[in-house]
Amino acid sequence: MSKRTLIASAVVGAFVLGSSAVSADPLNNLHAEEAKIHKSAAKSQEKINNLYEQAQELLGEYRQVVDETENLKVYNDYLATLVADQQRGIDSLQRQIDEIEDTKRGIVPLMFRMIDSLEQFIKLDVPINYEERIARVERLRDIMGNSNVTVSERFRQVVEAYQIENEYGSKISANQGTLEYGGTEITVDFFNLGRTAVVATSLDNKNAWIWNNDTRAWDELGDEYLDSVVSAVRMARKLLPMDLIKLPIKAAE
Repeated sequence: MSKRTLIASAVVGAFVLGSSAVSADPLNNLHAEEAKIHKSAAKSQEKINNLYEQAQELLGEYRQVVDETENLKVYNDYLATLVADQQRGIDSLQRQIDEIEDTKRGIVPLMFRMIDSLEQFIKLDVPINYEERIARVERLRDIMGNSNVTVSERFRQVVEAYQIENEYGSKISANQGTLEYGGTEITVDFFNLGRTAVVATSLDNKNAWIWNNDTRAWDELGDEYLDSVVSAVRMARKLLPMDLIKLPIKAAE
């Protein structure tokens, strides 16, 4: 080959090699860019996945908060109902306390009037256990002046005294005591048939008397009643069985 031919061949070969090199570089760049895109897309997908998971977690938390809020609202409404009911109870108790104070202010004068009435009744009544009954009234007066005794206890004892007085009207009883007759004090056995009749017999069973509530004095009974009065005392003391007796009974008015 001639020298010119060799030179031309060398130029062509160099051109071809240069063209191959130039063609290879864009392809490599394209693959590199594509790899970058895939890598970037993978990262983006990962971020999307993370964001989605976070969104799901937030959604779950939101739903939980909503549920808790609803539950708290229901519970708060329930507590509000309880508080309102408790307040009504407090208001009721306060009213009762106020009423108790008002009742105390009203009940104390009432008890004094009851005691006065009881004492007056005993003095006007037939003389059954007279000293014991008057002593009971005096104890009630002492209790009313005792600060250590509650109002309720004072009232209970006043009512109890009235109950005892009520029982005297239906009881049959006998006891020993003294009566005054003709200016003389005599020891006798008393017998009372409730409040219907109060009689007495001397300890030697030779005399008998009956209480006259109109004259507030003792009247002597005739001998026809003596045995009956003696028997009545013994029956009241359970020394004799109950039986019919003859006593002077004042007719009901």
